[in-house]
Amino acid sequence: MCGFVGFVSTDRSYDRRSVLRNMADSIIHRGPDSDGYFDDEVVALGFRRLALVGIEGGDQPMQTEDGNYVICFNGEIYNHAQLREQLRGLGYTFRTKCDTEVLLKGYQEWGSSVLDRLRGMFAFVVYDRKQHTLFFARDPFGIKPLYFYKVRDGILFASEAKAFLHHPEFEKRLNENLLPLYMCFEYIPTEQTLFVGVEKLQAGHCATWAHGKLEVRRYCEFRYNIDDALSMDDWASRIAACMAESSEAHAAADVEVGCFLSAGVDSSLVAAHAKDLMDVRTFSIGYAEEEFSELGAARELAERIGVRNIAGTISAAGFFDSAGAVQYHMDEPLPNPSAVPLYHLARLAAREVKGVMSGEGADELFGGYPYYQECLSYEPYMRVPRALRMLAGNVAAKMPQFHGRRFLMRGRYSLPQRYIRSNYVFNFSDCGQYLRDMPDCPTPDSITAPVFAQVAHEDEVTQMQFADLAFWLQYDILQKADRMSMASSLELRVPFLDKHVLDLALQIPSRYRVTHEQTKPALRKAAEATLPKKTADMPKIGFITPLAVWLRRPEFADRVRDAFNSRVASELFNTKALNGLLDAHLEGKGSNMKKIWSIYSFLAWHDEFFQKR
Repeated sequence: MCGFVGFVSTDRSYDRRSVLRNMADSIIHRGPDSDGYFDDEVVALGFRRLALVGIEGGDQPMQTEDGNYVICFNGEIYNHAQLREQLRGLGYTFRTKCDTEVLLKGYQEWGSSVLDRLRGMFAFVVYDRKQHTLFFARDPFGIKPLYFYKVRDGILFASEAKAFLHHPEFEKRLNENLLPLYMCFEYIPTEQTLFVGVEKLQAGHCATWAHGKLEVRRYCEFRYNIDDALSMDDWASRIAACMAESSEAHAAADVEVGCFLSAGVDSSLVAAHAKDLMDVRTFSIGYAEEEFSELGAARELAERIGVRNIAGTISAAGFFDSAGAVQYHMDEPLPNPSAVPLYHLARLAAREVKGVMSGEGADELFGGYPYYQECLSYEPYMRVPRALRMLAGNVAAKMPQFHGRRFLMRGRYSLPQRYIRSNYVFNFSDCGQYLRDMPDCPTPDSITAPVFAQVAHEDEVTQMQFADLAFWLQYDILQKADRMSMASSLELRVPFLDKHVLDLALQIPSRYRVTHEQTKPALRKAAEATLPKKTADMPKIGFITPLAVWLRRPEFADRVRDAFNSRVASELFNTKALNGLLDAHLEGKGSNMKKIWSIYSFLAWHDEFFQKR
C-alpha cells in the first residue's frame, strides 16, 4: 500500500527534485515507511510506502533489470504468487517477494492485458522509457484512487489531488459549475472534480499518455449472467465458500491485519472468517448516546465468536472538531456523516495494526439497501401505461396527505428519475434556491440514464444495484474508506470487493438478493453457518450518527451559522436560504441534517484548500 505522485514536463524553471519531494511529502500519510524517486528529466515519479507484503526489497519506483520499465503501484495483488509462477515458467526471475515486481514483469510480458489477470485493488503507472509512454490503470471497483491534471506540455498525476498544490504549474480554481451535482449526489458522479482541470481515472479504466495526449478507455465492465437453476441453499453454500476463500486471500500479509467490526452482518462475517485464519483483533467505534451506538452489540458479537475487540467513542465536540481534517483528507468534499466516525475508527485501529479488513461492497453486490425493496413494489406498477401513471401522480400531488400518495407521485417517473442517489441531499430543482448563481449544469438523471440503459433488460432491483456499483460505491463508499483509513496510514482491505465474489454475485437471481421481507437473503443465509442468527438477520442500519440531535445544540448550531454567514458562503450561496435551513432544523420543522452538513462540509473543504493552503 502506498501513494505515488508524478509529472511529465519539460519546464526547467523550477527545481524538479524539490517539487517532486514536496508532492510526495504531501501524501506521506499514505506511506510513512519509506520514499523513493525517479527522474529522467522528462518523467518524474515519487513514491511513499506503507509496507505490509514483501517488506524487504519492495521499494519503489521499481525498474526492470534492463531499466526500460518503471512502476509506481498503490494497492495489493492477492494472486501475485500464482502470477509469479506463471512468469517464472516464461523465463522471468525475481529479486523480491513483493507483488509490485510481479505486476511490473506481468506488464512487461502481457502489456495492458495483465489487467485481465489481476485479483486485487490497485492504481498504478508504468513508464516505458523506450516508447516514451505512460500507462495508468485503476481496479474494477475503484478501491484505490488516481488523479490527473494536464499542463501546458505535459501532465501531473497523483494518488491524491492535494499533491498538485505543490506543483508550480497547477492553477487552483473552484469548478463552480459542478456545485449543483455535488449538492444533489454529495459527490461529483463523473471523472471531473471541484478543482478545475483535475480529473479522476474512473473505476475499471486505464489510460495511456503518449505524444502529449491522454487516451482513456474502459477495460472492465460488469455484466449480470443470472443463473436460475440453483436454490437458495445452493447460493448460500457458494457464497459461504467464496467469502471464506476471499477473506483468506485478503488476510495474507507480513504484518498483523485486524478487522473493523460493527453489529451488522457484513463486517461480522469478515471478522468471523479472519478469526479462523489468525488471532485477530477487531475495532469498533460508537457514541456516548447509546441509542446511536452499536458498541454493545459489537462487543457481544466479539465475545460470541471469540475475537478481541478494541472500542472507542466519539464526542460531539470531537465530531465537529475533526470536520476540517476529514474534508482535507477526503480531497474532494464528501459530506457523508459516517466518514467522521470512520476517520476516528481508523485512528483507533492504526495504533495497533497496519491493516484491517472491512465489509464494504456487500450491500451493492448482494442487495443490502432497504430502498431496493421499493423496486419490488414499483415493478408491476411500471407496466401501467405512463399516461395513466402521470395522471394519477399529478392528481395525488394536489391532494392532502394520504396513504399511498408518495407512491403515486414517484410512480410518475422512470427508474433513472426515481433513483434515490440522484437527488440524495438536495433536489436538483431546488439548487437554484440555495446557490447565488445557478450554473448551466447537467441534470442528475441525464448522468445516471446511460448507466441504467446498460441494464435496461434486467429487473429493477438489478438495475438499481448496477447503478449503485457505478455511482454510490465508487464515488462515496470507497472514497471515504480509502481516504479515512489512509489518513491514519492504515491499509483497508475489502474481501467482498473481490474478483471471485463479484463473478458469483453477478449470477444470483434478484429474488435471492432482495425480498419484500428482507435484504441480502442469500448472504444472510450463508452467514448463518458462521455467525449467530441474530447477527445474520440484523437489519441494515448504516453507520448512524447523532448529528441531527447535535445540530440543535447552540454551541454546534453557532459553528454552522458562522460558516453559513462567512464571506465564502456569501460569494457562492444564498446565505438567507442557508440560515433558513438551520432555523427550520432548530425549530424542529423536520430534519435538514443532510442538507446542512452537505453545505457545512463543502465550506470546511473550501477552507482547507482555498484559505489555508
